[in-house]
Amino acid sequence: MSVLDELYREIILDHYQNPRNFGVLPEASRQAGGMNPSCGDQVEVMVLLEGDTIADIRFQGQGCAISTASASLMTEAVKGKKVAEALELSRKFQAMVVEGAPPDPALGDLLALQGVAKLPARVKCATLAWHALEEALK
Repeated sequence: MSVLDELYREIILDHYQNPRNFGVLPEASRQAGGMNPSCGDQVEVMVLLEGDTIADIRFQGQGCAISTASASLMTEAVKGKKVAEALELSRKFQAMVVEGAPPDPALGDLLALQGVAKLPARVKCATLAWHALEEALK
């Protein structure tokens, strides 16, 4: 295993064991959820918008390491961003894990999940929170 692969593995495990922005956001202006029936992962994403900026974001639910880490990393990546920027980040992330597109450096720590593209059964896990985010921002 390369040093980079080991780093990515550590990032995923850290976000799984210590998810960021986990919990309820009572003042959320938007929320949406999703479930992956094939494995039982479920997530609810809550967003507080101030104008067109994501002022705060939280998620709750239960899922595998990939699902939880992806949701945690997503909340860190989009907090403070404009809605259009968050949706563009979602597009880039999904292109990477669903289509196997070359990773965009703008994804930052989300690059840790690029290997999911080689694991078709885990793609739904990685994109679950992102689909909920998109639904919440519609």
